[in-house]
Amino acid sequence: MRWKEEVLELTKDLVRHPSINGTIGERDIAYRIYDYFSELPYFREHPDHLRMVKTHRDERERYNVFALVKGGNASFDETVILMGHMDTVGVEDYGKWKRWAFTSDELMEKWKEAKIPERVQQDLESGDWACGRGSVDMKSGVAANMVLTRYFAEHPEELEGNVLFLSECDEEDNSQGILSALSDFFHLAEEENLSYIAAINADYTSPRFAGDPNRYVYLGTVGKLLPAFFIAGKETHVGQAFEGFDPNLVAAELTRHLDYNPDFCDEMYGEMTLPPVSLKQTDLKSRYDVQTPISALVYYNFFVHSMSPKEVLEKLKEVAVEAVDAAWERYRARYLRYCQRTGDPLLPQEWKPRVFTYEELYNRCRALYGSEFEESMRVFAMNLLNEEELDLRDYCRKMVEECWSWDEEKSPAVILFYASIYIPRIVLNEKESRDRRLIRAVRSAVQRIQPQCEHPIQVRNFFPYISDMSFVAISDDREGITSLEKNMPAWGTKHRMDVDTIQALDVPAVNIGPYGMDAHKQWERVEIPYSMEIVPSLNYQVIINLLGS
Repeated sequence: MRWKEEVLELTKDLVRHPSINGTIGERDIAYRIYDYFSELPYFREHPDHLRMVKTHRDERERYNVFALVKGGNASFDETVILMGHMDTVGVEDYGKWKRWAFTSDELMEKWKEAKIPERVQQDLESGDWACGRGSVDMKSGVAANMVLTRYFAEHPEELEGNVLFLSECDEEDNSQGILSALSDFFHLAEEENLSYIAAINADYTSPRFAGDPNRYVYLGTVGKLLPAFFIAGKETHVGQAFEGFDPNLVAAELTRHLDYNPDFCDEMYGEMTLPPVSLKQTDLKSRYDVQTPISALVYYNFFVHSMSPKEVLEKLKEVAVEAVDAAWERYRARYLRYCQRTGDPLLPQEWKPRVFTYEELYNRCRALYGSEFEESMRVFAMNLLNEEELDLRDYCRKMVEECWSWDEEKSPAVILFYASIYIPRIVLNEKESRDRRLIRAVRSAVQRIQPQCEHPIQVRNFFPYISDMSFVAISDDREGITSLEKNMPAWGTKHRMDVDTIQALDVPAVNIGPYGMDAHKQWERVEIPYSMEIVPSLNYQVIINLLGS
């Protein structure tokens, strides 16, 4: 089969439909995808196999699109999921080219006339690249899945099983689309007698380093956490600086310990995550005055391959203790030097900062104040939901602040918590028969298709970016997840994640997606030969290896 021209034209068509996360376009792109399938004879004959499903418990009107193709023998229940997200990030980064961000050919012509980076110019001149917002992340992947689903709808006799296409919304924010789709997977399985044996995600891939010639297929995915530290200081007038304690001093020590530190990379199967990096560091003063800050906040991106949320929390609590000790010793040493130079008396400080996890602080307050505290926190959490524009990270921080306000000592402290959704890791294990079956299907497909590809196709174990494939299985045990639940203040209110459903679904997942450059950046572009010919060929072969008649 030749896929390239059809995938390319469909990619450009999808790019022409703006679907920026949180805008009405994110809703409308679902209609476009639904219409594509509704025109096919298979779905005219089986209209119940095509569904556009509104996301559950969502503040916005958004939809997921499901398209089910059943193989030639209806008694076969094994089903492969083809999945990919249809939303994109915004286009502010395009600057003066923003008006052409959704018209791939016109944007390319504008770039050719302009002074642009040499690497981008070389790619455009080769004729092997297409550009525009969403071209690589990931409308080309969705387009390849659509064309592949169309093919099987026209050739169901090739399958001893079924293919279920899913395009989901909201991957670029809080993954509301895939989290909503979880229950729909089960409804479909019950109604259509489906047994899910694999999921193939089509998110984008890119070079791992400058000059990297490889194209990548991934057996599983990295996990992502957002550990945060709320730091309560001891306020004072700047004219009496040493009578207080600046929380920014601890924040700085935390960042010194964690930022870019390879000691906190998580290694498994010989592959290593990126180290933590700061995503926010700020004091929490709302306006200028000459009082030192009362509190500060810092949080970090934290990737995992093998560590559970519980293990990360334990490791980072140790870091927090080290950072507090370092900040405290620095404070005391400088206070001593100041007193030595001025002749002022060295006054004792009896309030060395303490370190808690959110769970520990909550339990401490509950032990002191009982049901009065619990009811107050419950009401506070519900009222906080009325602030609809409140970011999930800020919601968590406000919950920690409220809990901290009950602490009777009011001496400096660090409270460690999780401030955003958990993107679970997926680990495929050769010792598990179902995982081994998918791994072998992928490796066999790569071996078969490699001669058609001018670049080496390398199989790795962990997709290195966050994606919705994380929500079709979960590799953490109940103890690890419980630690996450108890230390994420928004759990069950501002954020809901049906862990039991994910664990029940438990589909081994791989990522075979388009190849490109500069996703989420001005120069976003997708390589046509690999993304629109090799990728659908690989995915076709994986499906045939699993379900072929």
